[in-house]
Amino acid sequence: MPASAYRQVRGDIVGLLEAGRRAAARSVNTLMTATYWKIGRRIVEFEQGGRGRASYGAALLKRLSEDLSVQFGKGFGVDSLESMRLFYQTYPPARISESLIRKSRCADSRGIATVAIQDFDLDELARAFPLSWTHYIHLMRRTRSVAEREFYEAEALRGGWSVRQLDRQMGSQFYTRVLLSRNKRAMLSAAAAPEPGDQLTPEEAIKDPYVLEFLRLKDDCSESELEEALIHRLEDFLLELGEDFAFVGRQRRLRIGESWFRIDLLFFHRRLRCLVIIDLKLTELTHADVGQMHMYCNCAREHWTLPDENPPVGLILCARSNAAVARYALEGLPNKVLAAEYQTLLPDAKLLAAELAKTRRQLERRLALPLEPRKRQEDASTPLPAAGSVEP
Repeated sequence: MPASAYRQVRGDIVGLLEAGRRAAARSVNTLMTATYWKIGRRIVEFEQGGRGRASYGAALLKRLSEDLSVQFGKGFGVDSLESMRLFYQTYPPARISESLIRKSRCADSRGIATVAIQDFDLDELARAFPLSWTHYIHLMRRTRSVAEREFYEAEALRGGWSVRQLDRQMGSQFYTRVLLSRNKRAMLSAAAAPEPGDQLTPEEAIKDPYVLEFLRLKDDCSESELEEALIHRLEDFLLELGEDFAFVGRQRRLRIGESWFRIDLLFFHRRLRCLVIIDLKLTELTHADVGQMHMYCNCAREHWTLPDENPPVGLILCARSNAAVARYALEGLPNKVLAAEYQTLLPDAKLLAAELAKTRRQLERRLALPLEPRKRQEDASTPLPAAGSVEP
């Protein structure tokens, strides 16, 4: 067989497989999104069943989260259920496209639906949500108006934007720049072209954390597990640095406006009399990371700091296989004496960076092992003795 003919056949088959896997990922995402819309609708309907029900809406989500997590595993935290409720509220039945209703077998001769949309099956409802669930999370949480959300949604559909592309355009304030631009057509045309790294491979699409949780798939080397292990190791490491660090909590929820955030680690330093906020990033440090930490510090100062305490200190840890960066965000400590004491008492940035790099290498080596050797290694390893935490 001629080599060129074989390469043509192989290329065609590879293309078919990649197209099929992308289609499978899209199918899972649309059905998952439709399911979450229905879950959100059911929660809203229950809460609207009376004044008494609305009063214990938070208790409902907490109880649902506990029960669903036991039965279905990860993916049903209170934050996730709140997102599903918000999804239904953001896209109520009245906002579902009229074209979808006309296609329904329930439409009459005038194209008006004769039944409520909640009677649609998942396949029909999924056609109303062609983007992935992750797209809709960004659209709901990161836009500031209906017009902005509808703009990004329309452009994502028109340009076939991946989540990465949508995230990049939002981060660059694309909507605002288009509004101010004199040549809107040129800007919209340029934005449709993806940059290197924008497109997801089928493997990455299927490994989306939401898809993994929805299908209850296991991903032994997922980034979330690596982050969880790093947080746990750093928690022990910081507690061993000295008794001045008092452990307050991990993955602490912080609400800013209508958005929820999670702080990876929260400590209290007894001698500095301030909270120490630690945020872990598995990518290179960016100005957005620094800005986010300053936002955390400002919000924690307003809502978590007691009258006799100093303003919080933020620590950003960025982990990569080839580099480790530790950066402090000092948010308005009241005087130079305290600032100097801060430099002396908090861990040295180089020490933290070295520990972060070491821990990441160990975890990546362990995760690269087959399951049985990994288990034997874990059984044989000596756990790091954790210092006792001190209540602040």
